[in-house]
Amino acid sequence: MTERHHQPQSGWRRRWPLIKRILTYCFFILVAGLLIGLARNVNWSEVYQTLRNYSARTLWMAGAATAVSYAVYCCFDVLGKRYAQHDMPIRQILPVTFVCYAFNLNLSAWVGGIALRYRLYSRFGLRTSQITRVFTMSVLTNWLGYLWLAGLIFSLGWITPPADWEIGHTALRVLGAGLLLVSAVYLWACGFSKRRHWTIRKHEIYLPSLRLAVVQMLLGASNWALMALVVYFMLSQQVPYPVVLGILMISSVAGVIAHIPAGLGVIEAVFVAMLSGGELSQANIVAGLIGYRVVYFLIPLMFATMVYVALELRAKKLRSRGQAQNDEDSQEEHPSTAT
Repeated sequence: MTERHHQPQSGWRRRWPLIKRILTYCFFILVAGLLIGLARNVNWSEVYQTLRNYSARTLWMAGAATAVSYAVYCCFDVLGKRYAQHDMPIRQILPVTFVCYAFNLNLSAWVGGIALRYRLYSRFGLRTSQITRVFTMSVLTNWLGYLWLAGLIFSLGWITPPADWEIGHTALRVLGAGLLLVSAVYLWACGFSKRRHWTIRKHEIYLPSLRLAVVQMLLGASNWALMALVVYFMLSQQVPYPVVLGILMISSVAGVIAHIPAGLGVIEAVFVAMLSGGELSQANIVAGLIGYRVVYFLIPLMFATMVYVALELRAKKLRSRGQAQNDEDSQEEHPSTAT
């Protein structure tokens, strides 16, 4: 009876290493295919000409803002370490988050935000429930910062929509007040709600403390503000920074709704529509946004690809070392009785 019960399970376990290896190869092929497709769709001569038109000072300032923005985003998963209560060292969390963010921006949230996060964190020993909490914390931090910052900008009337848009100036201010209200409700729930967790598809979601929620809001808002600072530099500082920040808030949501990786075409359309008739020509606006994509999206992706390969090699080495240690421990517990 016992042998019959365990036979199917043992057969599945024997096949699992092969299945896992096939899935790993498929994942690598998918990522490589997406990267190659992205590289083919980029007009590299246009990228080169665009960057040549900028001064070294402008490129350095935009690059510095990009570096700080990525560093801030990496702190999202550091918050997730406390929220998920795992013991993965911060020195390993930071490169994993950097890779996931760069791939997320260029190849969609499904690849960078979800698939890569689950793969890399699981390779370093985190359980699925812990990875889910880290991912939840990252998403909440990003959009809580957006809600607060966009709500503040819209409600203060810093942005005036074009006359042919369906949403007017007053409606945009009302929307901003609504965004602020949503963020305030979240903060209130974290600080005073008696119910602290919910179960969604067998995963328990816990409310963070009020202190942690405030840190979430500040980090998320800081990242959005730094992204806008990169755009501001790449537009040669000819558009007021609050205006650039407000337009980025609008265009980013439009890009998410359109489900287009990196919001290709959507961000440009919104910026051109809202800045038309100003000091910058349409060609200069588009050139500035191409520069923004190069500095904030493509260059980090190149580094992230190399870091990703290094992380895979390191994870493989750590796993092999752990397996060897387990084998040694097993031999010590069950010494050979051969004569």
